[in-house]
Amino acid sequence: MATQQGSKPPSPDRETTLAERLVAADPLLGPWRETIERRLRRAAELEARLTGGRMTLADFSSGHEYFGLHRRGGEWVLREWAPNATRIDLVGQMTDWKERSGFALDRLDGAGGVWEVRLPGDAMAHGDLYRLRVRWNGGEGERIPAWARRVVQDPHTLIFNAQVWEPETPYRWTQEGFRCRAQAPLIYEAHAGMAQEKEGVGTWREFTETVLPRIVRAGYNVLQLMAVQEHPYYGSFGYQVSSYFAASSRFGTPEDLKQLIDAAHAEGLCVIMDLIHSHAASNEVEGLGRFDGTRHQYFHRGARGRHEAWDSRCFDYGKPPVLHFLLSNCRFWLDEYRFDGFRFDGVTSMLYLHHGLGKAFLSYADYFDGSVDEDALAYLALANRVIHDVRPDALTVAEDVSGMPGLAVPAAQGGTGFDYRFAMGVPDTWIRLLKECADEDWPLGHLWHELNNRRRDEKTISYAESHDQALVGDKTLIFRMIDAEMYTDMSVFRQSIRVDRGVALHKMIRLVTLATAGNGYLNFMGNEFGHPEWIDFPREGNGWSYKFARRQWSLADDGTLRYGRLARFDADMIGFARCSNLLGSGDPHLLHEHNEYKVLAFERAGHLLVFNFHPSRSYDGYRVDAAPGKYRLVLDSDGEVYGGHGRLGPDEVHFTQPDGKGPFTRHILSLYLPTRTALVLRRID
Repeated sequence: MATQQGSKPPSPDRETTLAERLVAADPLLGPWRETIERRLRRAAELEARLTGGRMTLADFSSGHEYFGLHRRGGEWVLREWAPNATRIDLVGQMTDWKERSGFALDRLDGAGGVWEVRLPGDAMAHGDLYRLRVRWNGGEGERIPAWARRVVQDPHTLIFNAQVWEPETPYRWTQEGFRCRAQAPLIYEAHAGMAQEKEGVGTWREFTETVLPRIVRAGYNVLQLMAVQEHPYYGSFGYQVSSYFAASSRFGTPEDLKQLIDAAHAEGLCVIMDLIHSHAASNEVEGLGRFDGTRHQYFHRGARGRHEAWDSRCFDYGKPPVLHFLLSNCRFWLDEYRFDGFRFDGVTSMLYLHHGLGKAFLSYADYFDGSVDEDALAYLALANRVIHDVRPDALTVAEDVSGMPGLAVPAAQGGTGFDYRFAMGVPDTWIRLLKECADEDWPLGHLWHELNNRRRDEKTISYAESHDQALVGDKTLIFRMIDAEMYTDMSVFRQSIRVDRGVALHKMIRLVTLATAGNGYLNFMGNEFGHPEWIDFPREGNGWSYKFARRQWSLADDGTLRYGRLARFDADMIGFARCSNLLGSGDPHLLHEHNEYKVLAFERAGHLLVFNFHPSRSYDGYRVDAAPGKYRLVLDSDGEVYGGHGRLGPDEVHFTQPDGKGPFTRHILSLYLPTRTALVLRRID
């Protein structure tokens, strides 16, 4: 992929200007302007240090073309960075796993610990397994190369090895020049391994053939793939990465993943991936835990290099070779697999020395109290610069629960440069309401505040629940509401008060979350139709079972069950959002909120949305302010096709009536609002 021209590092004068812009957008940042300037300066100085003024940052971030195993000019070249090593040998099937003459790596003079070996073109063949045997003063160990692009696990011994990957026919892309045009991302979060219905591990090919068409039909425009980078423990959900440049082989070949992305592009879907740069697996043989004999090669020394809560290692974002590794990793996935961007995982953990553990962020002082890892903040700014220089259309999303100001502000405005940040307080709000409040006590004013509580100078993506709420130890929203009756009473022929409540609120929660979202919306696979079970990967505690590490699509396809009706509502809800440009039309405007009656009404994108959350009261002739004209009902959560009771006629038309006289006359819609129902009306005259 051609590199776009990168920008020069900001000058000190420009850093002051950028800080002023950030403060102008949020005057509450004023007391910390000097700190903001210092952080901007740190990122600029770091970029200058990395590039030396001789290249763009994007060009600097091409380490994947230098390190690792490559065929160059008819010979094999393998390079790795291991400054503490005293000897490195390449061993594998080509050497019968023994040290052989000619397969030892040489330490390159003046290269800061870079080792290299050059081999004849016939010394290795496609499919060969290999490792490095690394020696250091006082020890030795076998290691998988840090820059390996293909890592496989033996199904019998469970041992991981790097693998030579040079298929006779490289993958030929069909969607050349695809550009991501999802200005309002509607994200479908998915895990290929558990996307199949059978008990086992799904593959990229199965996902392409069976799940991708569902996502297309459901109307989402962005696919977010989890667990792409190789990880030794399947149950980590892909969040304990060992090989950063290798797509997990448990799901298939590199060509299979490329075909999945290509097929998604053919359908107009952008594809982003979870990028795990917040920490690394502690594994030493198949990971970076002690690659060259030290624990601080890629990570901080001492206690700071260990994430106790996650049992993992913490990168040293101030060390140039580590930045070279991570920035190149960003570019690699764009270049090699043509991903359209990234969801950066664990940004809160990266940003703070306390990793956000047990910390309540209550004031702006919490962002400037000395607990911020400013090297990490600088890294995130540089990563966004690389990504957007290489792919200006790329999407980057920050998973940050702290609310750090400026994360999703463009670099030109003094921000870190993410395109979006998650509104992570929204799912927490729904969980608290369902756990702590009776339905009749839901505080609608508080709910409205939380749904709209976001920084206006940053783009946000809302969600009612993600994979986090679906894991064992937690519960999905519908499972909280229906619980065991999901196994007995989801038939359309059975009546259940609890199921009725759960189905009704499931639709309303999703619609109000989407309709109040800032700039995007996310759903985790299966949640759109109320998948009945949690996610539990095979482990000793469940007898290594795959029973709960799958998605039961047949439930949504069974016309006798309510799941399919929930899926239909979700698809029509997403379709409404796309057709109306709901998330590109400015913020919602609150028209009416009545806490006692549990009625909420607001306007957005020329549509009137009315929610009656009351658990038992329907209202006839309920008066709602509206712009004068004629309104047609375009979405009714109570429709029979959505598993509701069908108490309203489809496509009903309503006319406003004046309430009073004079230039300030109010105009009123008089509506029938069934209990636990959401209505969307479009003004048509």
